[in-house]
Amino acid sequence: MSKLSRRVLEMEESVTLAAGARAKALKAEGRDILELTLGEPDFVTPKNIQEAAIQAIENGKASFYTVASGLPELKDAVNTYFEKFYGYSIQRNQVVVGTGAKFILYAFFAAVINPGDEVLVPTPYWVSYADQIKMNEGVPVFVTATEEHHFKVTVGQLEAARTDKTKVLLLNSPSNPTGMIYSREELEAIGNWAVEHDLLILADDIYGRLVYNGNTFTPISSISESIRQQTIVINGVAKAYAMTGWRVGYAVGNPEIIAAMGKIIGQTTSNLTTVAQYAAIEAFTGPQDTVETMRQAFEERLNTIYPLLAEVPGFEVVKPEGAFYLFPNVKKAMEMKGFTDVTEFTTAILEEVGVALVTGAGFGAPENIRLSYATDMDTLKEAVARLHTFMKK
Repeated sequence: MSKLSRRVLEMEESVTLAAGARAKALKAEGRDILELTLGEPDFVTPKNIQEAAIQAIENGKASFYTVASGLPELKDAVNTYFEKFYGYSIQRNQVVVGTGAKFILYAFFAAVINPGDEVLVPTPYWVSYADQIKMNEGVPVFVTATEEHHFKVTVGQLEAARTDKTKVLLLNSPSNPTGMIYSREELEAIGNWAVEHDLLILADDIYGRLVYNGNTFTPISSISESIRQQTIVINGVAKAYAMTGWRVGYAVGNPEIIAAMGKIIGQTTSNLTTVAQYAAIEAFTGPQDTVETMRQAFEERLNTIYPLLAEVPGFEVVKPEGAFYLFPNVKKAMEMKGFTDVTEFTTAILEEVGVALVTGAGFGAPENIRLSYATDMDTLKEAVARLHTFMKK
């Protein structure tokens, strides 16, 4: 009899973290590895945010617990952010803050899912959604977004997947891993459909500030009051403010659901690290120019690397509109090299030419691989050159 629970035995390992760990292990052995695995900016946290954290340490505020759901001042700062970037105001009882957007997502599923409840998950999807739903005894129902439709699902597809057990629609725009953004019209149609069928909308907006080449991000919660009432927004500071290590995530929405999430946080992690809360207040309310500096750098990298990657034999790439990933279809490349499994193909690239990528298998996309362009231009160009070398071997 196993000492481990069925829950953990049935759980998949995060493919992004596993890929990063393998790359780091090879680096430690002295191998020349180019890491394009993890979704984190290669910038350091802006100085004004660092200084706010240091001040909170030095004045003693960071030494103590806060309420489990987050400092009132931080909830007010989230409101300031929402007024500026979402176009509407929120109350403190509509905000809960926790240890990273990943845990906030978990708290949401724990707060609303009963055994057997279904969550509609458009694929390709971020690797942790499905397992978090399963951990809470829910059922992820995958709705395939095709490359022909720019990796976006339609109301018709969602309706075909809906049953009397459907409780939540999960929407991630801009998307990890595809970088695609739903238009206002697409979101309005999807939102009205969700309202009609009384489905909760879980809007993962974590990449909303990172959009490129004239594209725009529309938060689904900003479209109408009726859609807003059905929506829980998930966001954080990691991607836009180069704060992945600070682990600050939050949710905004229905006070009853938000309170339930706070209850779960109170019985698991308790409050988000206090010093990180003071840093987040500065992120939301302080100067925003560093976000634009990073966004411009990512845009330049995308526009440089996308055409180069598209020239790699067998790689077919849809140009992303946001986030910081490229998600090429490598079906033809695998055939050219004699592979049928994308994970084995990705491993071969790592072992033979030292480029660490993430298999699409964990994203529900067995013909794709994900590479992050949240690294310097020289590394990106060298990585593409090595992919050419791999394909010519």
